[in-house]
Formats: sequence, C-alpha cells, structure tokens
Amino acid sequence: MIERKFVKQNIKEAEIQEFISNNLKNVGHSHTKMQKTPLGEKIIIYASRPGLIVGKKGQSIKQLTKVLQKKFELENPQIEISEIENPNLDANIVAERIADSLERFGTTKFKGIGHKIMTDVMGAGALGVELVISGKIPSARAKSWRFYIGYLKKCGDAAIMGVRKAQAIAKLKTGIIGIKVSIMPPDIEMPDDINIIDEKQDSAKEVKEEEKEKEKSTEKEEKKKATKKSEKKVKKEKENGTED
Repeated sequence: MIERKFVKQNIKEAEIQEFISNNLKNVGHSHTKMQKTPLGEKIIIYASRPGLIVGKKGQSIKQLTKVLQKKFELENPQIEISEIENPNLDANIVAERIADSLERFGTTKFKGIGHKIMTDVMGAGALGVELVISGKIPSARAKSWRFYIGYLKKCGDAAIMGVRKAQAIAKLKTGIIGIKVSIMPPDIEMPDDINIIDEKQDSAKEVKEEEKEKEKSTEKEEKKKATKKSEKKVKKEKENGTED
C-alpha cells in the first residue's frame, strides 16, 4: 500500500510538471520541483523570465494556481518562482530558444540560429555544446543537422549525470522539427582530473606535521613526569604519616 502511494505521488508530480511546461511557453521555463509543507503543496518554478509568469498584478500566477488546484485536486498550492542566474547553461531554456526562433524565422536561417546559440553557450563558460536539429530542413526531405563545439563527454558516468540534456519541438508549416541540446557545464567534476602539487609544498607540510608530532610527544612526556613526581610526593607523605 505504501509503495502505491509513492508511485501515485510521483505520477502526479510528473503530470504537474508536464502541464506547467506545456502552458508556460516563451518564458524561459527550465524545470519544476514540488515540496510538501504543513500548509500544502509548494511548487517551485525555475525560469529565466519570472516577470512573464507572474503577469500584471499577479493575474497569470493566480490563474495558474486555480487551474492546478481544480485539475490535480491540490489542497493549498503555493507557487514560488526562482530566477535562473545563467540561462545559457540551462539545456531546457536553450532548446526552447531554438524552437521559438525557428517558429519565428522559419528554416531558412537555421544555421545562423545554431551558430549564434553555440557562441552564447560557450561565452557563458560551457566546456562543450552539441545541437541536433532534425526534420524537413531546409528541403522537403527530412534530415538531421548537427552543430557542435568544444569538449563533450559521450559515455560514462560524467555523460549520464554531468552533461545537461534537453529536447524540444518546433511546430512549422512544413512539419514538426525535433531539437536536442547537450551542454557540458564548467563545474563538472571529471574522474580523470588530476591536481599536481609541488614537492616543496609537500616537504614543508611534512616538516610541519613532524614538528607538531614532536611537540605533542614532548607535552605527553612532561605530563607523565609531572604525574610521576606528584605520585612520589603523595607516597612520601603517606609514609611519613604512618611513621609518626
């Protein structure tokens, strides 16, 4: 029974996230998180343009809370919006930008769009980026175009956990175009990263550690001597008292 409750809760969270991502378009929506609080459900929306989500005098966010409360039967939903500091390193926002620009300008300028977004992502500090645009571009036959620059891991734990990936869809007159984005962030920790330390620093650290150990040993010896002297004094006093 407990497992079923967890499964239902996870399905509900996934449906809410999908609903929010489908409704919030052209606002730089990245992802959504849900937290349970004593007052009710707390929904955190991460976006690059939070002002568009709030709307004039908070009308749009109030409407969104009402819709979520009715559709998903939430008790007291509280929506919190947090702004993303660097949207060019977020794969979801980058994929949304490509889809918006393709829907605006069409497929004739898809190469310029791809190169511009790659330069923006690399300028933000990314180690590497890969864009794959597939569909009827620019001819009537479906093709897949790949734009890449920098260093990007394709296998291993770093590729699964470290590389940020996202997918998006652009609806055009010619058909649907699929977009895949992979970004390697600058703060990723690689397993083959090696920090070389100078021998001088190592020797200085070793000398300091040896000096500390010597000081500790001398302190221990002095304490032992002091305890022995005090014990001898106590014994002498006892012997003198017994003799009297």
